[in-house]
Amino acid sequence: MSAKGLEVIEHTAQITHEWINELKERLEWQSHRDVLRLLRVTLHQVRDHLLIDEMAQFSAQLPLLIRGMFFEGWVPKRTPIKQRHAVDFISDIEQHVGAVLDYRGAEDIRKVFELINAKLSRSEVSDVRANLSKEIRLLWPDP
Repeated sequence: MSAKGLEVIEHTAQITHEWINELKERLEWQSHRDVLRLLRVTLHQVRDHLLIDEMAQFSAQLPLLIRGMFFEGWVPKRTPIKQRHAVDFISDIEQHVGAVLDYRGAEDIRKVFELINAKLSRSEVSDVRANLSKEIRLLWPDP
């Protein structure tokens, strides 16, 4: 038991570390910080393509700390964004992680999607994918 009775905070920090460590292994990257950055910006791109109801359902399955990052910087009046092309989706992510030496583009974005597939319910992942354009869905493997 936590000395301060805040087990929920300790638990979400632990789960978040597990997600980052698992993604780091999938990516075979060196930096935990870079892994977290890729996870965060990929989730932001997904978020910005979803309608509010779907976004809320998706975020409810994320660990508390990752859910906070998911909503970080969100501007509701700007979503869902209109561009629906995979090249734009990838480009928006690359603006934030393109300088990372280990970054391999769409291959690494797929690794984030594979992590999400492994961690969230199949039905929720399917719902989110169904709300994305066909081009972007091709980046995200079936759950």
